[in-house]
Amino acid sequence: MREKIAADLKTAMKAGERAKVDALRLINAALKDKDIEARGAGKTLSGDDELALLQKMIKSRQESLEIYEKAGREDLAGKERGEIAVISAYLPQQLSEAEVAEAVKAAIAETGAASIKDMGKVVASLKAKYTGRMDFGKASAAVKAALSG
Repeated sequence: MREKIAADLKTAMKAGERAKVDALRLINAALKDKDIEARGAGKTLSGDDELALLQKMIKSRQESLEIYEKAGREDLAGKERGEIAVISAYLPQQLSEAEVAEAVKAAIAETGAASIKDMGKVVASLKAKYTGRMDFGKASAAVKAALSG
């Protein structure tokens, strides 16, 4: 993924795509920060960690986008939309709502979860299988609904 980001950055710079260059530099900076943090803990960054970081970046920008839209700042909202589009290009295809529901049912059956107390096990199982492909905020709500009846 990092090689693709570096290649895309060079291409965007040559093409003069300023917004894309900025977004790709943000991704690179976030990945380097995460690398340094992991190295300090004696670990290396896995592919799942990278995907989780990109999802976190998208979530942050979506929250900012909502704020800018409510405040009527279309210029800043447009910038956030552009960054979301660039970051999303490096994530695997997201699961549809129906696929998320199926994955939740399968995880509940697999873990033998019977009550809301088992929610952590189910979400951990989902994270192990679907990192980068699912919004875990929405998935947690689906798990909670399924377990509470």
